[in-house]
Amino acid sequence: MERVKSKRIRQSLKVARYYYENNLDQSKIAKEMGLSRPTISRLLQYAKDNGYVEINIKDPFDEASNLSTDLAKKFGLDKVIIAYAPSNNYQSIIKSLGKAGAEYLEDIVKDNDIIGVTWGFTLKEISDNLVPEDNIHQGIRIVQLKGSETDTTTDNYAHEVMKGFTNAFHATSDSLPLPVIFDNSETCKLVMQDRHINYIIEQGKKANIAVFTVGTVRDDAMLFNLGYLNDKEISTLKGSAVGDISSRFIDSKGQIADEALNSRTVGININELKDKEYSILVAGGEKKIAAIKAALIGKYANVLIIDENTANQLLNE
Repeated sequence: MERVKSKRIRQSLKVARYYYENNLDQSKIAKEMGLSRPTISRLLQYAKDNGYVEINIKDPFDEASNLSTDLAKKFGLDKVIIAYAPSNNYQSIIKSLGKAGAEYLEDIVKDNDIIGVTWGFTLKEISDNLVPEDNIHQGIRIVQLKGSETDTTTDNYAHEVMKGFTNAFHATSDSLPLPVIFDNSETCKLVMQDRHINYIIEQGKKANIAVFTVGTVRDDAMLFNLGYLNDKEISTLKGSAVGDISSRFIDSKGQIADEALNSRTVGININELKDKEYSILVAGGEKKIAAIKAALIGKYANVLIIDENTANQLLNE
């Protein structure tokens, strides 16, 4: 009896190795071993039933759920969405974030919403992934949350973002046709008193949905290459700030890093992001971790859309 059992064990192990390690199908194993296909199937089941083979399913959605829950708990967020990027290449990450951001907006937007948007690579990817649908929502308004005009050849994608959002939701739109940073606070203050400009700023305050990202203080930061800041200002910011939200530079604790520069900046006050029904931060990539963390510490977002690798790094810091 023991010899029969021992033979069955050896056969089941051999079948299991053929099947799981060598990737042979049951018909080929049956031919190789001179057994019937039903016998091979029974031997595979015998191996599993007796613990010789263990099958573990690693569900990435379960991991994402745990990661989302842990991040939301750590930073007091209402929702965390994990985007899957095929690689850690920054462009690949941004494309995945753009798709995830667009899908989330399409789920939450309802009639008469006011959607406030910023600009940049990430927002352009979101706008590119929004799919226009006829007669789904009524009365949507898109408003620009910060100034958009520049005098350089570097594209900030402000016009593309506004066009993409407006077309997708069949919305009306309000753009801020101003530089985002003025040379001095007096000029900025004077311009902000204009009735039309003040109306747009007020629409940004009223927006119940805000979609924004964070910038960095690296040499390749978009704000450093749009002609708003001189070399001395950039050098100072590299020492005092970790990034920006809506072109307002923040330190590692999420506080304004340079009050003088902040007084020259056109757009929504970042503290007003805290009052939104949906304040959606869409950002990822290792170079943005410090800025993302600062934004979350500052409580400017209640929804975070982030790639898996960056989320793990942020959680484990």
